[in-house]
Amino acid sequence: MARYTLHGMWPSGPTYKVGLMLRLTNTPHDYEHVDLRAGAHKADAFLAKNRYGQVPVLEDHEKDVCLSQSSVILDYLADETGQFAGKDRSERLSAREWQFWGAGPLAVGVYRTRALKLGFFKFPEEVAAANLQSALGALKELDGLLAGRNWLVGGGATIADIDIYGIASYCSQAQIDLQPFGNVRKWMARVEDLAGFKGPQECLPQASVKAA
Repeated sequence: MARYTLHGMWPSGPTYKVGLMLRLTNTPHDYEHVDLRAGAHKADAFLAKNRYGQVPVLEDHEKDVCLSQSSVILDYLADETGQFAGKDRSERLSAREWQFWGAGPLAVGVYRTRALKLGFFKFPEEVAAANLQSALGALKELDGLLAGRNWLVGGGATIADIDIYGIASYCSQAQIDLQPFGNVRKWMARVEDLAGFKGPQECLPQASVKAA
């Protein structure tokens, strides 16, 4: 058994963030598929791991640690692997600021618009329009903040980039055109050029998989 087990479901954006971090850090891990449609996330065995009944969940069997919430997991893995943490405390705190920012209008707008386009959920027309505007507004803000910068924090990729990329990468499925956001597109390309990068389909299989 690998040191880590990632519990998730392939359509989950937050699970993809963790899967991407594990790939970028070349960290062997088992993957446990959680069938949300069948209610597996509400079973007693899963609730014992995550009281919120959500994915992702990361188990560190070596240290007997079980964590939920993707931002917390990224932070933990940055400590354990010594990668993507930022060069000092100031950069680490800046990365955390980005993670909290991303959980607001960007995640709400992109994930909900994607859910609508893929038929996962239905929203009243006015709610769908508000979700889209939330995404577009956040992308415009992100584009402006990336002006003159290669990365969100400091001179290299951090968990901030992994976290925010794990939201922005679903714009295509949400049918949100990124053409107006040139800085965002260039930044996403830099993330995709990182060694070990994998997209959602490669990070999140549709069945449980043991580490090679």
